[in-house]
Amino acid sequence: MTDTLFLTSADVDDLAEPADYVAAVRDGYRQVGEGAPAEPRTLLPSRDPAGMLTTYAAILPETGAMGGYTYSAGFGARDAWFMTPLFDADSGEPLALLDGASMNPFKTGAAGAVAVDALAREDATEIAVIGSGAQARGQLAATATVRAFESVRVFSPTAESREAFADAFDDRLDATVSAAESAGAAVDGADVIVTATTASDPVIDDADVAPGAHVTAMGQYDPDRNELPPELVARATYVPDIRERATQDAGSFLAARSAGLIGDDHVAADLGEVVAGRHPGRTSDGEVTVFDSGGTGIETVAAAHMLYERASEAGRGKTIE
Repeated sequence: MTDTLFLTSADVDDLAEPADYVAAVRDGYRQVGEGAPAEPRTLLPSRDPAGMLTTYAAILPETGAMGGYTYSAGFGARDAWFMTPLFDADSGEPLALLDGASMNPFKTGAAGAVAVDALAREDATEIAVIGSGAQARGQLAATATVRAFESVRVFSPTAESREAFADAFDDRLDATVSAAESAGAAVDGADVIVTATTASDPVIDDADVAPGAHVTAMGQYDPDRNELPPELVARATYVPDIRERATQDAGSFLAARSAGLIGDDHVAADLGEVVAGRHPGRTSDGEVTVFDSGGTGIETVAAAHMLYERASEAGRGKTIE
């Protein structure tokens, strides 16, 4: 028998700012880039009733933690459930069980921000966001901590949603934030482009992505999810969160491969290798880079352990046997 801390979303949702998530997640990717183990997601579909159970895991030895995500989604209106078990990396004992719902946009946004910091041009000042949901908000909040953006343009198909997004961030960021009338108008001239959708077809055009731009695509976690045109993937330096994911469930990579534009060797590196300095990432100002974010245990364990430590110090949560 051992004591374990149970943490609800309410226990942890005010314990960290976006920059805190970015710092923790960056260190997690560095550890994986230096050899710590992390596995791509495993998705188990349920046909009757329709839904899915997803898991992924990582061990971060320097952090002293291991664990990951197990979550269910798609079974009905009460959707979804994010459970995060966290273990001690030395003893194997359970440290905590977290409801991961509130941290989900922030830890995923932090992975995108780490990629922008590693791959985007240092002088990037304009960012386009395609999508206006919780994940899009998490991506922008985190990414704004690694580059001094002067202009933010957001597009989503629903005018009310993109206007509300722009209004919220115009007050929050030291940048001009506006709603664009189309994806093309948002992307035009952007140094950084973030796609945060559930689209099955590309949401931006290859011709609209200027030389030197960086693209973070975070809706690529299934072969049928495909936010980016094949031509863009083919001309870009392509970096996924975990290398093995590219041929497993990265929809745009698989679409470009099916079109005969790339082979399996098109993966330049994974994000950990770039953060750890084992791959240069961007090598010129005119290069287009793509970060493919499907979600991993790396950002999950890094963020969960940070929240666990802060919750413990603050006396939050409930101890269970």
